[in-house]
Amino acid sequence: MIAITPGEPAGIGPDLVVQAVQRERQVPWLVIADKDMLAARARLLHLPLKLDENLQTPSLLPGHLTVLHTPLTNTVVPGQLDTANVPGVMAALDAAIAGCLSGAFSALLTGPMQKSVVNDAGIFFSGHTEYLAEKSGVDDVVMLLMTDVMRVALATTHLPLAKVSHALTQPLLERRLRILNNALHKQFAVARPRILVAGLNPHAGEGGHLGTEEIDVIQPVCERLRIQEMDIVGPLPADTLFTPKYLQQADAVMSMFHDQGLPVLKYSGFGNAVNVTLGLPFIRTSVDHGTALDIAGSGDADLGSFLAALVVASELIINKELNAPS
Repeated sequence: MIAITPGEPAGIGPDLVVQAVQRERQVPWLVIADKDMLAARARLLHLPLKLDENLQTPSLLPGHLTVLHTPLTNTVVPGQLDTANVPGVMAALDAAIAGCLSGAFSALLTGPMQKSVVNDAGIFFSGHTEYLAEKSGVDDVVMLLMTDVMRVALATTHLPLAKVSHALTQPLLERRLRILNNALHKQFAVARPRILVAGLNPHAGEGGHLGTEEIDVIQPVCERLRIQEMDIVGPLPADTLFTPKYLQQADAVMSMFHDQGLPVLKYSGFGNAVNVTLGLPFIRTSVDHGTALDIAGSGDADLGSFLAALVVASELIINKELNAPS
Protein backbone atom coordinates (compact mmCIF):
# COMPACT_ATOMS: atom_id res chain seq x y z
CA MET A 1 0.00 0.00 0.00
CA ILE A 2 1.24 3.48 -0.90
CA ALA A 3 0.61 6.21 1.64
CA ILE A 4 -0.06 9.62 0.09
CA THR A 5 0.11 13.01 1.78
CA PRO A 6 -1.27 15.84 -0.39
CA GLY A 7 1.00 18.45 1.22
CA GLU A 8 -0.15 22.06 1.39
CA PRO A 9 -3.97 21.93 1.40
CA ALA A 10 -4.32 25.33 -0.28
CA GLY A 11 -2.15 24.19 -3.17
CA ILE A 12 -2.61 21.69 -5.98
CA GLY A 13 -1.74 18.60 -3.92
CA PRO A 14 -5.40 17.84 -3.19
CA ASP A 15 -6.26 18.50 -6.84
CA LEU A 16 -3.71 15.91 -7.94
CA VAL A 17 -5.12 13.30 -5.57
CA VAL A 18 -8.72 13.89 -6.63
CA GLN A 19 -7.82 13.92 -10.34
CA ALA A 20 -5.58 10.85 -10.16
CA VAL A 21 -8.08 8.75 -8.24
CA GLN A 22 -10.46 8.95 -11.20
CA ARG A 23 -8.16 6.47 -12.96
CA GLU A 24 -7.81 2.72 -12.50
CA ARG A 25 -4.96 1.64 -10.24
CA GLN A 26 -3.30 -1.65 -9.42
CA VAL A 27 -1.65 -0.72 -6.12
CA PRO A 28 -3.87 0.40 -3.21
CA TRP A 29 -3.48 3.92 -1.84
CA LEU A 30 -4.15 5.38 1.56
CA VAL A 31 -4.43 9.17 1.55
CA ILE A 32 -3.64 10.77 4.89
CA ALA A 33 -5.50 14.08 4.95
CA ASP A 34 -8.64 15.91 6.02
CA LYS A 35 -11.52 14.06 4.36
CA ASP A 36 -13.74 17.15 4.32
CA MET A 37 -11.04 19.12 2.52
CA LEU A 38 -10.75 16.40 -0.13
CA ALA A 39 -14.52 16.24 -0.58
CA ALA A 40 -14.72 20.01 -0.96
CA ARG A 41 -11.92 20.01 -3.55
CA ALA A 42 -13.68 17.29 -5.54
CA ARG A 43 -16.85 19.36 -5.61
CA LEU A 44 -14.89 22.40 -6.75
CA LEU A 45 -13.32 20.35 -9.55
CA HIS A 46 -16.69 18.81 -10.46
CA LEU A 47 -15.26 15.32 -10.07
CA PRO A 48 -16.93 12.33 -8.39
CA LEU A 49 -15.34 11.17 -5.14
CA LYS A 50 -16.54 8.51 -2.74
CA LEU A 51 -14.57 8.45 0.49
CA ASP A 52 -14.19 5.57 2.93
CA GLU A 53 -12.03 4.83 5.96
CA ASN A 54 -11.59 1.09 5.46
CA LEU A 55 -7.85 0.99 6.13
CA GLN A 56 -7.66 -2.81 5.90
CA THR A 57 -8.83 -3.06 2.29
CA PRO A 58 -8.37 0.27 0.48
CA SER A 59 -10.54 0.64 -2.59
CA LEU A 60 -9.07 0.31 -6.07
CA LEU A 61 -12.17 1.58 -7.87
CA PRO A 62 -11.98 4.78 -9.94
CA GLY A 63 -13.49 7.67 -8.02
CA HIS A 64 -13.19 5.82 -4.69
CA LEU A 65 -10.61 6.88 -2.12
CA THR A 66 -9.61 5.44 1.23
CA VAL A 67 -8.64 8.16 3.70
CA LEU A 68 -6.98 8.23 7.10
CA HIS A 69 -8.78 11.32 8.34
CA THR A 70 -6.38 13.90 9.77
CA PRO A 71 -8.36 17.05 10.51
CA LEU A 72 -7.37 20.59 9.72
CA THR A 73 -8.31 23.50 11.97
CA ASN A 74 -9.86 25.79 9.37
CA THR A 75 -11.78 25.36 6.14
CA VAL A 76 -9.33 25.42 3.26
CA VAL A 77 -9.58 28.15 0.66
CA PRO A 78 -7.59 27.17 -2.47
CA GLY A 79 -4.73 29.58 -3.04
CA GLN A 80 -4.86 31.06 0.47
CA LEU A 81 -2.23 29.89 2.96
CA ASP A 82 -3.33 29.47 6.58
CA THR A 83 -0.84 28.89 9.41
CA ALA A 84 -3.64 27.44 11.55
CA ASN A 85 -3.74 24.41 9.25
CA VAL A 86 -0.03 23.68 9.48
CA PRO A 87 -0.31 21.40 12.56
CA GLY A 88 -2.78 19.19 10.69
CA VAL A 89 -0.52 19.05 7.64
CA MET A 90 2.46 18.05 9.78
CA ALA A 91 0.38 15.50 11.69
CA ALA A 92 -0.52 13.83 8.38
CA LEU A 93 3.13 13.69 7.36
CA ASP A 94 4.16 12.30 10.76
CA ALA A 95 1.47 9.61 10.53
CA ALA A 96 2.71 8.62 7.09
CA ILE A 97 6.31 8.40 8.32
CA ALA A 98 5.28 6.31 11.32
CA GLY A 99 3.34 3.94 9.09
CA CYS A 100 6.28 3.51 6.74
CA LEU A 101 8.69 2.87 9.61
CA SER A 102 6.36 0.27 11.12
CA GLY A 103 5.93 -1.51 7.79
CA ALA A 104 2.22 -0.71 7.54
CA PHE A 105 2.88 1.18 4.30
CA SER A 106 5.13 0.03 1.46
CA ALA A 107 6.00 3.53 0.26
CA LEU A 108 5.25 7.21 0.77
CA LEU A 109 4.31 9.67 -1.96
CA THR A 110 4.31 13.29 -0.81
CA GLY A 111 2.56 16.22 -2.44
CA PRO A 112 4.22 19.64 -2.49
CA MET A 113 4.63 21.57 0.76
CA GLN A 114 4.79 25.34 1.18
CA LYS A 115 7.90 25.82 3.31
CA SER A 116 7.13 29.46 4.07
CA VAL A 117 3.81 28.83 5.81
CA VAL A 118 5.25 25.99 7.90
CA ASN A 119 8.03 28.27 9.11
CA ASP A 120 5.55 31.11 9.65
CA ALA A 121 3.64 28.74 11.93
CA GLY A 122 6.74 28.43 14.11
CA ILE A 123 7.93 25.04 12.86
CA PHE A 124 11.39 24.94 11.30
CA PHE A 125 11.07 23.18 7.97
CA SER A 126 13.69 23.34 5.21
CA GLY A 127 12.05 20.65 3.10
CA HIS A 128 10.64 17.13 3.01
CA THR A 129 14.06 15.59 2.45
CA GLU A 130 15.61 16.93 5.63
CA TYR A 131 12.45 16.40 7.69
CA LEU A 132 12.11 12.76 6.63
CA ALA A 133 15.74 12.10 7.52
CA GLU A 134 15.34 13.60 10.98
CA LYS A 135 12.11 11.77 11.75
CA SER A 136 13.51 8.47 10.47
CA GLY A 137 16.63 8.74 12.60
CA VAL A 138 19.09 8.26 9.73
CA ASP A 139 22.45 10.00 9.58
CA ASP A 140 22.06 11.26 6.03
CA VAL A 141 19.94 11.06 2.90
CA VAL A 142 20.33 12.05 -0.74
CA MET A 143 17.85 13.97 -2.85
CA LEU A 144 17.53 12.40 -6.31
CA LEU A 145 15.41 13.70 -9.16
CA MET A 146 14.86 11.50 -12.18
CA THR A 147 13.25 11.54 -15.60
CA ASP A 148 13.19 8.89 -18.28
CA VAL A 149 16.56 10.19 -19.57
CA MET A 150 18.61 11.04 -16.47
CA ARG A 151 18.98 10.86 -12.71
CA VAL A 152 20.48 13.80 -10.80
CA ALA A 153 21.45 13.61 -7.13
CA LEU A 154 22.45 16.56 -4.97
CA ALA A 155 25.51 16.80 -2.76
CA THR A 156 23.94 19.82 -1.04
CA THR A 157 20.25 20.68 -1.10
CA HIS A 158 18.38 23.69 0.25
CA LEU A 159 21.26 26.03 1.02
CA PRO A 160 21.99 29.62 0.02
CA LEU A 161 24.60 29.56 -2.71
CA ALA A 162 27.04 31.48 -0.49
CA LYS A 163 27.05 28.55 1.98
CA VAL A 164 27.59 25.71 -0.49
CA SER A 165 31.39 25.80 -0.56
CA HIS A 166 31.64 25.68 3.23
CA ALA A 167 29.12 22.82 3.45
CA LEU A 168 30.84 20.76 0.74
CA THR A 169 33.29 18.64 2.72
CA GLN A 170 35.01 15.37 1.92
CA PRO A 171 33.00 13.38 4.50
CA LEU A 172 29.69 14.77 3.21
CA LEU A 173 30.46 14.13 -0.44
CA GLU A 174 31.81 10.64 0.18
CA ARG A 175 28.82 9.72 2.33
CA ARG A 176 26.34 10.91 -0.26
CA LEU A 177 28.11 9.23 -3.15
CA ARG A 178 28.03 5.97 -1.20
CA ILE A 179 24.29 6.39 -0.52
CA LEU A 180 23.68 7.08 -4.21
CA ASN A 181 25.77 4.13 -5.36
CA ASN A 182 24.08 1.78 -2.89
CA ALA A 183 20.59 2.93 -3.86
CA LEU A 184 21.27 2.57 -7.59
CA HIS A 185 22.46 -0.96 -6.97
CA LYS A 186 19.83 -2.14 -4.48
CA GLN A 187 16.75 -0.05 -5.24
CA PHE A 188 17.15 0.51 -8.98
CA ALA A 189 18.80 -2.85 -9.75
CA VAL A 190 21.87 -1.37 -11.50
CA ALA A 191 24.61 -3.98 -11.32
CA ARG A 192 27.58 -1.58 -11.27
CA PRO A 193 26.44 2.03 -11.24
CA ARG A 194 28.45 4.64 -13.15
CA ILE A 195 28.18 8.04 -11.47
CA LEU A 196 29.30 11.31 -13.03
CA VAL A 197 30.48 13.87 -10.47
CA ALA A 198 30.24 17.55 -11.30
CA GLY A 199 32.81 20.11 -10.27
CA LEU A 200 31.68 23.05 -8.19
CA ASN A 201 33.38 25.85 -10.11
CA PRO A 202 33.34 26.84 -13.79
CA HIS A 203 35.50 24.44 -15.84
CA ALA A 204 35.79 22.29 -12.69
CA GLY A 205 38.11 24.88 -11.18
CA GLU A 206 40.48 25.22 -14.15
CA GLY A 207 43.31 23.55 -12.23
CA GLY A 208 42.75 25.75 -9.19
CA HIS A 209 42.62 29.07 -11.05
CA LEU A 210 38.82 29.31 -10.69
CA GLY A 211 38.50 27.74 -7.26
CA THR A 212 40.11 24.96 -5.26
CA GLU A 213 37.13 22.90 -4.10
CA GLU A 214 37.82 20.36 -6.85
CA ILE A 215 41.42 19.92 -5.67
CA ASP A 216 40.68 20.03 -1.95
CA VAL A 217 37.40 18.10 -1.76
CA ILE A 218 35.92 16.56 -4.89
CA GLN A 219 38.96 14.99 -6.58
CA PRO A 220 40.26 13.24 -3.42
CA VAL A 221 36.85 11.72 -2.75
CA CYS A 222 36.48 10.52 -6.33
CA GLU A 223 39.94 8.95 -6.29
CA ARG A 224 39.32 7.25 -2.95
CA LEU A 225 36.06 5.70 -4.14
CA ARG A 226 37.59 4.59 -7.44
CA ILE A 227 40.26 2.73 -5.48
CA GLN A 228 37.38 0.99 -3.71
CA GLU A 229 36.06 -0.07 -7.14
CA MET A 230 33.16 2.34 -7.44
CA ASP A 231 32.68 3.55 -11.01
CA ILE A 232 33.08 7.28 -10.39
CA VAL A 233 33.86 9.73 -13.20
CA GLY A 234 34.91 13.26 -12.32
CA PRO A 235 35.02 15.92 -11.26
CA LEU A 236 33.73 17.08 -14.63
CA PRO A 237 32.79 20.61 -15.74
CA ALA A 238 29.05 20.93 -15.25
CA ASP A 239 28.62 22.78 -18.55
CA THR A 240 29.82 19.73 -20.52
CA LEU A 241 28.77 16.92 -18.18
CA PHE A 242 25.11 17.29 -19.17
CA THR A 243 25.66 16.30 -22.79
CA PRO A 244 24.78 13.03 -24.55
CA LYS A 245 28.47 12.07 -24.80
CA TYR A 246 28.61 11.66 -21.03
CA LEU A 247 25.01 11.01 -20.02
CA GLN A 248 24.44 8.05 -22.32
CA GLN A 249 27.19 6.20 -20.45
CA ALA A 250 26.01 7.13 -16.95
CA ASP A 251 23.45 5.89 -14.44
CA ALA A 252 23.35 9.10 -12.40
CA VAL A 253 24.95 12.51 -11.91
CA MET A 254 26.05 13.92 -8.57
CA SER A 255 25.54 17.67 -8.70
CA MET A 256 27.22 19.88 -6.11
CA PHE A 257 24.27 22.18 -5.44
CA HIS A 258 20.56 22.47 -6.07
CA ASP A 259 20.52 24.83 -9.05
CA GLN A 260 23.51 23.26 -10.78
CA GLY A 261 21.79 20.04 -11.79
CA LEU A 262 18.07 20.51 -11.39
CA PRO A 263 17.51 23.18 -14.06
CA VAL A 264 18.95 20.80 -16.64
CA LEU A 265 16.89 17.88 -15.42
CA LYS A 266 13.68 19.89 -15.26
CA TYR A 267 14.27 21.30 -18.73
CA SER A 268 14.57 17.75 -20.02
CA GLY A 269 11.41 16.49 -18.38
CA PHE A 270 9.55 19.00 -16.23
CA GLY A 271 6.09 17.80 -15.34
CA ASN A 272 7.18 14.17 -15.55
CA ALA A 273 10.16 14.14 -13.20
CA VAL A 274 10.14 12.36 -9.85
CA ASN A 275 11.85 13.24 -6.58
CA VAL A 276 13.18 10.21 -4.68
CA THR A 277 14.78 10.34 -1.24
CA LEU A 278 17.65 7.86 -1.00
CA GLY A 279 18.99 6.51 2.29
CA LEU A 280 15.68 6.30 4.16
CA PRO A 281 14.52 2.98 5.65
CA PHE A 282 11.48 3.19 3.35
CA ILE A 283 10.59 4.24 -0.20
CA ARG A 284 9.67 7.89 -0.69
CA THR A 285 8.81 9.60 -3.96
CA SER A 286 7.38 13.03 -4.69
CA VAL A 287 6.46 15.43 -7.46
CA ASP A 288 8.96 17.73 -9.15
CA HIS A 289 7.01 20.95 -8.66
CA GLY A 290 5.68 23.30 -6.02
CA THR A 291 2.27 24.07 -4.58
CA ALA A 292 1.06 26.21 -7.53
CA LEU A 293 -1.28 28.23 -5.33
CA ASP A 294 -2.41 30.31 -8.30
CA ILE A 295 -4.12 27.35 -10.02
CA ALA A 296 -5.30 25.36 -6.99
CA GLY A 297 -8.92 24.30 -7.44
CA SER A 298 -9.00 25.33 -11.10
CA GLY A 299 -8.63 21.90 -12.67
CA ASP A 300 -5.48 23.03 -14.51
CA ALA A 301 -3.01 21.01 -12.42
CA ASP A 302 -0.82 18.72 -14.56
CA LEU A 303 -0.93 15.12 -13.32
CA GLY A 304 2.29 14.06 -15.08
CA SER A 305 4.74 14.18 -12.19
CA PHE A 306 2.24 12.76 -9.68
CA LEU A 307 1.52 9.77 -11.90
CA ALA A 308 5.23 9.29 -12.57
CA ALA A 309 5.90 9.33 -8.82
CA LEU A 310 3.28 6.61 -8.36
CA VAL A 311 4.91 4.50 -11.08
CA VAL A 312 8.39 4.88 -9.59
CA ALA A 313 7.10 4.05 -6.10
CA SER A 314 5.44 0.91 -7.46
CA GLU A 315 8.60 -0.13 -9.31
CA LEU A 316 10.75 0.37 -6.23
CA ILE A 317 8.32 -1.69 -4.15
CA ILE A 318 8.66 -4.53 -6.67
CA ASN A 319 12.48 -4.26 -6.66
CA LYS A 320 12.49 -4.32 -2.88
CA GLU A 321 10.33 -7.43 -2.79
CA LEU A 322 12.54 -9.17 -5.36
CA ASN A 323 15.65 -8.37 -3.34
CA ALA A 324 14.16 -9.33 0.00
CA PRO A 325 15.83 -12.29 1.77
CA SER A 326 13.92 -15.49 1.13
